[in-house]
Amino acid sequence: MIQYMPLFRACSNSRSLAQLHAHLIINGLHKDPLPSTKLIESYAQMGSLKTSRLVFYTYPNPDPFMWGVIIKCHVWYNCFQDSIFLYHNMLYHSTQTNSFIYPSVLRAISAIGDVGIGQKVHGRILKCGFESDPIVETALLSMYGELGWTVCARKMFDEMSVRDVISWSSIVSSYVRNGKVREGLEVFGNLVKEEVEIDSVTLLSAVEACGELGVWRLGKSVHGYILRKGIQGDGSLTNSLVAMYGKCGDMCSAESLFDNAVDKSTYTWTATISCYNQNGSYQDALALFVKMHESDVEYNEVTLMAVLCSCARLGWLKEGKSIHGFILRNGLDCDDDLLGSALVDLYANCGKVSDCHKVFDTSQDTRIVSWNMLISGYVQEGLSENALTLFVDMLRKGILPDSYTLASVLSASGDIGFSEFGCQIHSHVIRTGFSTEEFVQNSMIDMYSKCGLVDCAFLIFKDTQERSVVTWNSVMCGLSRNGFSREAISLFDEIYSNSSKMDEVTFLAAIQACSTIGWLEKGKWLHHKLIIFGVRHDMYVDTALTDMYAKCGDLLMARRVFDNMSGRSIISWSAMIGGYGTHGQIDAAISLFHEMVNSGIKPNDIILTNILSACSHTGYLDEGKYFFNLMINLNIEPKPEHFACLVDLLSRAGDIDKAYEVITSMPFPADVSIWGALVNGCRIHKRMDIIKMIQQRLENMQTDDTGYYTLLSNIYAEGGEWNESRVVRSKMHSLGLRKVDGYSMIEVEKRIHIGKANDTYSFSNREISSL
Repeated sequence: MIQYMPLFRACSNSRSLAQLHAHLIINGLHKDPLPSTKLIESYAQMGSLKTSRLVFYTYPNPDPFMWGVIIKCHVWYNCFQDSIFLYHNMLYHSTQTNSFIYPSVLRAISAIGDVGIGQKVHGRILKCGFESDPIVETALLSMYGELGWTVCARKMFDEMSVRDVISWSSIVSSYVRNGKVREGLEVFGNLVKEEVEIDSVTLLSAVEACGELGVWRLGKSVHGYILRKGIQGDGSLTNSLVAMYGKCGDMCSAESLFDNAVDKSTYTWTATISCYNQNGSYQDALALFVKMHESDVEYNEVTLMAVLCSCARLGWLKEGKSIHGFILRNGLDCDDDLLGSALVDLYANCGKVSDCHKVFDTSQDTRIVSWNMLISGYVQEGLSENALTLFVDMLRKGILPDSYTLASVLSASGDIGFSEFGCQIHSHVIRTGFSTEEFVQNSMIDMYSKCGLVDCAFLIFKDTQERSVVTWNSVMCGLSRNGFSREAISLFDEIYSNSSKMDEVTFLAAIQACSTIGWLEKGKWLHHKLIIFGVRHDMYVDTALTDMYAKCGDLLMARRVFDNMSGRSIISWSAMIGGYGTHGQIDAAISLFHEMVNSGIKPNDIILTNILSACSHTGYLDEGKYFFNLMINLNIEPKPEHFACLVDLLSRAGDIDKAYEVITSMPFPADVSIWGALVNGCRIHKRMDIIKMIQQRLENMQTDDTGYYTLLSNIYAEGGEWNESRVVRSKMHSLGLRKVDGYSMIEVEKRIHIGKANDTYSFSNREISSL
């Protein structure tokens, strides 16, 4: 047989190999196991696994070596199930085994992911006494690592008599591949201490681990080792280093590696584009993609996914559509998991939910990430009902939601006040074990708060074991939103006394709570702590401070904060204008309004409501008419609150007929506030004729608004119809409705005291009564 080995090596194609095969048959050498085994291997190497199988099955009694070769050939062709079938077939024929068989079998088991078969094979290896074979040991180690059984992999590693660079590389990559990057770096450190010659594969895993943990200094050391040793990889090592520097935020080093790369492959370009995305430099990522296109470098799905991600984050719909067109023109598969999800993400982030749904419907991608992107897109666009419908459709198709899905659906339920659906999601969260995930817990707190179920939100907060700053912020905002401002401030005091972490949102929630109850001293204290803690000032915090000072009556401080703002939104202008208007400084409000318009900001309906309200309370009739007409000129459709201000302004000025004409010409029915403004004017100017007309209109209204019944009762009383007034009050009580009590708040010695009508128990009332 030895004399024929040069002939096997000389076979350059399947035809010459077939001729050699015929020669072996003619000379009767095909019955010899050695040439037959070599034929099996050679045919497989030439691309004909079918002929290899034919040679094998026509041989009468294959020996263990021949079985090992045919199994190895099937592994080459990724026929893993067939490889395992051959292994079991070999055992069935009671053929003796050798150590050569097991590395291929273990590789096949890794590929199919069946750890049960792997453990049985491991048992046979022990039974046959092959456990001390270095190659078999490394194969076992690799199998356990690839299957995620890192404990078994480590045990195999610790028990190895001889550890070569392959075994070290295998255990490091096992840890890194399974997300245990710290353990992987620890083993890598031991490898360096033992002065084992490190290969490029081990360094690849070490670099990846440094990137995942963001340990820049260690990653830099590994890079230095590569340079000192002059280790040359196949390009993947350079790509991994680029990715590592990108994840560590060192774009200078990543760019330097890219620029100095001799042979820039598709993967090198893609890795650098991804680095720019990770660091928020989306325009740089797109600019590099343009250079890649100009350099005639081929793209792959990962490249295009990264570019679509850049377009999505920038909101560049036009450029994203161009990439989509390129994908279609080049016949790339939009149903691909990567491209399908990226396109859904693009259209969702650009607010094109209909296009997003089209891509989703035509895609065969059933991964949860695509569903999540579409559901999230609906929520962001305010289409919460569509998001919930899509979620139900997802469940019907048997796709189980993850924590991101549940958080988006909880947000949608809260946005539309659908507490029943939110409660069902809460039950699902508990059943599936997601209740311990902070992301989901915060979403549940937010959902219950938006639905007005503050007690439920607070119960979840109390049951939370580890409270992050987001958790505290969620419950504080929920309390403040539902009128529990003092409780929200108490929570802030608890955070402050425990020295817990705070951010700008924490202060924002507390400042807004002070705004609601007019607690000036506490607001000043918060402003002081905001500066001391060095919390980053932004437009939202400064706007909240302006609003707080304005509502608490300190207009000088409100204007100082407003003037020192680096950037002002329309909400900032509205807060300051509204503050002037609330305190009767209408000239200052109008002056600031014109300053805002001159700065290029177009007024909105909220600012015009503030201006009209200020004109109404101060009796600025001509100015009020001007601003109402300005709103129409700006194509801002007047809302009930705008008409209420105009009616109140006209009624107070004595133009009752004009006020009544405005109400009758409104494009929608007048509500209680508008009728109330007119009635108030009628009382002042003794126009009982108009009150009678209003009475006839109101008697036909059907509502459960307490303001309506109070207004109608007062109208009857105004006309001396006391029996009718009592009937209205009686009907109100029979419906279980009661007038909301008025109350006053006063700050005494840095404490807020609230006094209600007929409340003799309040400290502040007792003090006032004694005066």
